[in-house]
Amino acid sequence: MATQTRIRRSAATSAAVLLAALAAAATPSTAPSPSMAQALPTVEHEELDADELSLMGNAGRPKDSTKPKVTAYFTRESYGPRDRAQLVVTDRASSLAVQIYRAGGETVETVPNDVILGVPVTRAIPIGSVHGRRTIAVPLGVWQSGVYFARLTAPGARVGYAPFILRPGHLGEHRIAVVLPTETWQAYNFRDDDGDGRPNTWYAGWKTHHARLIRPFLDRGVPPHWKQYDAPFVRWLTATHRAVDYLSDAELRRAGSGDELAAAYDLLIFSGHHEYVTTHEYDVVQRYRDLGGNLAFLAANNFFWKITISHDMMTRVAQWRELGRPEAALIGVQYRANDRGGHRGPWILRRGAASVPWLFTETGLTPGDPVGSGGIEIDATAPSSPKRTEVLAEIPNLYGHGFTAQMTYYETPAGARVFAAGAFSLAGSVWSPGIGRLVSNLWSRLAAR
Repeated sequence: MATQTRIRRSAATSAAVLLAALAAAATPSTAPSPSMAQALPTVEHEELDADELSLMGNAGRPKDSTKPKVTAYFTRESYGPRDRAQLVVTDRASSLAVQIYRAGGETVETVPNDVILGVPVTRAIPIGSVHGRRTIAVPLGVWQSGVYFARLTAPGARVGYAPFILRPGHLGEHRIAVVLPTETWQAYNFRDDDGDGRPNTWYAGWKTHHARLIRPFLDRGVPPHWKQYDAPFVRWLTATHRAVDYLSDAELRRAGSGDELAAAYDLLIFSGHHEYVTTHEYDVVQRYRDLGGNLAFLAANNFFWKITISHDMMTRVAQWRELGRPEAALIGVQYRANDRGGHRGPWILRRGAASVPWLFTETGLTPGDPVGSGGIEIDATAPSSPKRTEVLAEIPNLYGHGFTAQMTYYETPAGARVFAAGAFSLAGSVWSPGIGRLVSNLWSRLAAR
């Protein structure tokens, strides 16, 4: 979430048995505390928001799942089809088994924080014992692009997860891409990687500047906020048969230019919490928009902080608005406030909704009507918002007078269509009938230029 504080040789074992077995077994993928709740809103000039205050309180003693676990991670945010992914196990077990799953095909809601659900694309393969650290080469099939994970099991009911994004073989296999916030996931990872008693993230202390991009997650390997922000939307995409490319932040960092993205995609969807981006990510997305590419931001507090990345180490630098590039100029809205998660409310349609009647087709909604429920953090228009920005709906005075979330839409002379939810989170609420219909309408409109 948004904060205003300025940031200033292992034994790698190639498991030949696993290589052969996974390749043979691969199958096609199927499609706050009470006192904090009463506090005043956190506003732009304050130093830390609610999530961060609670995180700071955990410095040196991060919350983690207490269930028996196996710790592991992949060495990249994403891989391509037919790659040999490198799975690093940093644990001990007398025997271990690995099975690859695709998230989204599950038919039930994810409830615990320490579980990723999905459907298997391989069978479980035993790989023997592990003694502190072991690197396993995992062959990937020609599977659909998506969010995948290794599920590791060991005696004593021990379970661990290691997620990765399977990107398309080339950009533009589908004309729509969903971008997963892999950098923000790791910013909120409170794991103590070096064992010094302090979590390795800038949320762990006032003078911490860095967070490592490649490492295991807490909660048995589940990315932070997975069940709230990401799992519902990934499951909805699968259930509604949406043909998309799944990208990590790494694909935006590797994109040669916004021209390359514009040639590949009609629509980029930022479904989760994309708070942290590099200069190159910001540049290519802005250029993509300037060339007429459509954008949808389904949560809030996006493109807020500039980060740099060197040798998998992220460094938080400054707020983009302080660098002369306010995020509202791209998104239409920018971070305004939060109230430590204490209040939520429905979006109320405003007169601007009449300018985009297609968004509310078959919803039965008219200006003045409520839809869904949002909050946590809110965005609002700013002087830098494009002149054509329409406020479609608001969650009025959610945190007190003037603290209003705004859902917006604008178009550019080049033909770009840009939508922003203005609060958390349309993606997380997509299974509610009103929100599901709205997102489907948005999808239909933005899916073609």
